Amino acid sequence: MKTKRYALACDLKDNPELIAEYIKLHKNVWPEILESIKAAGIEDMEIFNIENRLFMIMEVNDDFSFDKKAEMDINNPKVQEWENFMWKFQQELPMAKPGEKWMLLDSIFKL
Repeated sequence: MKTKRYALACDLKDNPELIAEYIKLHKNVWPEILESIKAAGIEDMEIFNIENRLFMIMEVNDDFSFDKKAEMDINNPKVQEWENFMWKFQQELPMAKPGEKWMLLDSIFKL
């Protein structure tokens, strides 16, 4: 299967203690969350951080769609628990709609 790449951004609350805890939690993500990511067709995922800004790169297979992932997440109590917990650390980007965490970035350059 071929892969497609997406880039997304999200902000953390501008609090050094919360940022440090968020980074620590992502060194040992709950196994159910990792399983749900893979089950959605996400082949690879990396999250980068600078101050309170997060940047995610996802490589997905042909089975992936954002709608399918959203439906799977809504129906997975453990994912809902994780996402609600993450709101302790995350906040919307300034241009986000209420409740919108990760926002898809547009590609503007490729070598």
